[in-house]
Amino acid sequence: MKWSDLAGERCSVARSVAVIGDRWTLMILRDCFLGVRRFEDFERRLGISRSIVADRLKKLAEEGVLRREVYQDRPVRHEYRLTDKGLALHPVLMAIVHWGDVHYADEAGPPLLHRHKGCGCDFAPVTTCSVCGQPVSARDVEVRPAAA
Repeated sequence: MKWSDLAGERCSVARSVAVIGDRWTLMILRDCFLGVRRFEDFERRLGISRSIVADRLKKLAEEGVLRREVYQDRPVRHEYRLTDKGLALHPVLMAIVHWGDVHYADEAGPPLLHRHKGCGCDFAPVTTCSVCGQPVSARDVEVRPAAA
């Protein structure tokens, strides 16, 4: 299968990977959740070429994950903000962060902590059942075909 064919697959993972599945896109999304909005800031933080930043931001905007907003008229400059579709990626990024914290943090621990504004406590993300609210792990899930 070619990279360009993923978006047409009847698989939610393949379709998602077609949009967010490359390393620079994930790093841009990470930075978006950390409050980065401007092209030059993405470029500086990631240390990658302007063409890669431009390509990834353009794709995320075309897919409706980010929206471009003018912040300066002369010359025209845009900043990039997460849409509702983009904000819906937060649990995905948090799961990747948690996995990295568990498996790749050094002796000092994770580089960033995440605090729940509601209770003021640092937390680790947990997947829960949307019906009963119980935590769910891979061994707790079975998969079945959806009705066609």
